Amino acid sequence: MTSSDYTPFAHLTAPNAPLYRQVMGAFLAAKERFAVHLRPEDVHAVLDAGNRPADVEAVTQALDKLVQWGNLRADPDHARVTAVEDFYRRRFIYQLTRAGEAAEAALGTYDDVLGRRGELQAVALHDIVTQLRALLVIVAEDEPDAAKAHIALSVLTARFSDLADNARAFMGSLQRTIDLHDVEVEAFLAYKDRLIQYLERFIQDLITLGGRIALLIGELEEQGRVEPLLSLAAVREAADAAPEDAEHAQEAAYARWAARWSGLAHWFLSEEGRESQARLLRGRALGAIPQLLAVVRQLNERRAGRSDRSADFRTLARWFAQAPDDEARHRLWRAAFGLHSSRHLTVDADTLAERTAAPQPASTPWAEARPLNISPQLRRTGSYERRGKPRRVADRGEAKRKLAAIAAQQAVQARQARDRLATGGPVRLSRIGELDPLAFQLFLRLLSDALATWRPGMTTTIAAGGDGSMEIRLTALDDGATAEVRTPDGVFRGPDHLVDIVDLTAGQGGRPAVPRQTTSVPVGEIR
Repeated sequence: MTSSDYTPFAHLTAPNAPLYRQVMGAFLAAKERFAVHLRPEDVHAVLDAGNRPADVEAVTQALDKLVQWGNLRADPDHARVTAVEDFYRRRFIYQLTRAGEAAEAALGTYDDVLGRRGELQAVALHDIVTQLRALLVIVAEDEPDAAKAHIALSVLTARFSDLADNARAFMGSLQRTIDLHDVEVEAFLAYKDRLIQYLERFIQDLITLGGRIALLIGELEEQGRVEPLLSLAAVREAADAAPEDAEHAQEAAYARWAARWSGLAHWFLSEEGRESQARLLRGRALGAIPQLLAVVRQLNERRAGRSDRSADFRTLARWFAQAPDDEARHRLWRAAFGLHSSRHLTVDADTLAERTAAPQPASTPWAEARPLNISPQLRRTGSYERRGKPRRVADRGEAKRKLAAIAAQQAVQARQARDRLATGGPVRLSRIGELDPLAFQLFLRLLSDALATWRPGMTTTIAAGGDGSMEIRLTALDDGATAEVRTPDGVFRGPDHLVDIVDLTAGQGGRPAVPRQTTSVPVGEIR
């Protein structure tokens, strides 16, 4: 496209831009009422009473300029012709052109995006799960209903688009908050706790629901059920195509639906050499929490009185601007930067007495000034200060012993948790029994690492813990049994699996640990 194709945007920078925007707003409002044509007096009547021109002629001139730019089209107004003389009068009715509508749509999108703060929509994740389950029910029918498939896919892609767009907008606004651009300290500190809780809640939902969505997408794809659903939606959508587009409408509709489904699948499913967008979003959200805490530390350092060079220079610049004359500014310069004459150096008593009796101006050239007698101690050591006794070295032995005791206690607890979880061979998940909080946390991390490697069609997976001390082998069962693991906080329920947990630090099994994955798929929930 050439620059002439963008002339409908020329009115934005024209001298009378506010009036042009009001006029275009009047045509958009008329379009909502299904009104096509407007006369100058109609436009003048709907303009804001506080800003509209006094007469209709100014509005008519604005309409004519918009016609030149391609925003509007002018047609002769024959409806009000009642005499031959009326044919010689300049009467037009105006309507939006396609270029004008496109320009207004672009400006509306610009305003929406610019004003969008964004949000992390956990509710959208629930809706996506619901629609994927609905698609599984629809495709399982002997003759799937095209209307139901089309509606479910439409809702699914709409909710997914909202989720992705809002997530991008939110992470962008979050980064601007972290960068401390125009941030108020009190407002940020009050906002920080709520923001961290919001991030943690969404991350938890993304872990659980994201894994569930990945499983549902995999179930649809592995059984070849996606293409029939997309074909049904394309056929139904192509039924409303215009006659000139009917020949290729179904093919184009199917291509659009295939692209939407591919975007959804890539957002939640990782492939070799490519991480899913859900995993990247999770990583960015997790990384934002320590960044926010680092910002809080910076703000606390500023509030505690530590030096902030940029703030000091801004304050100094204001003092320079407020100084009454050049002499005051010179004094401020010398006080701030200390770049005045070096004759102020501390010297011995005789030199001070001599300079007091016969002061010498600072403007005296060095070649003409009297020599200064520098103290031998200053020449030898570079300082007048006498060296005293060094500070006593603080005894941190007690603190180190406490830390060592805590570390030893934690190591014992971790050792007990590993001993409790080691199965000594494959056992059912339902036979794990009751777990204390520490062992249960270690169990959940191992289960999360194992399920992170699970892919559609797999029945067994092996994974190692993050510290490489434990290894878990998880095998799916097809008997439909349910496992329960009791903890002091509740009961963990889910489909029963065959599990083999090995303590690698004890040398059992001797199998090497595999690299840890970071995406987890839930098999149960705490009630």
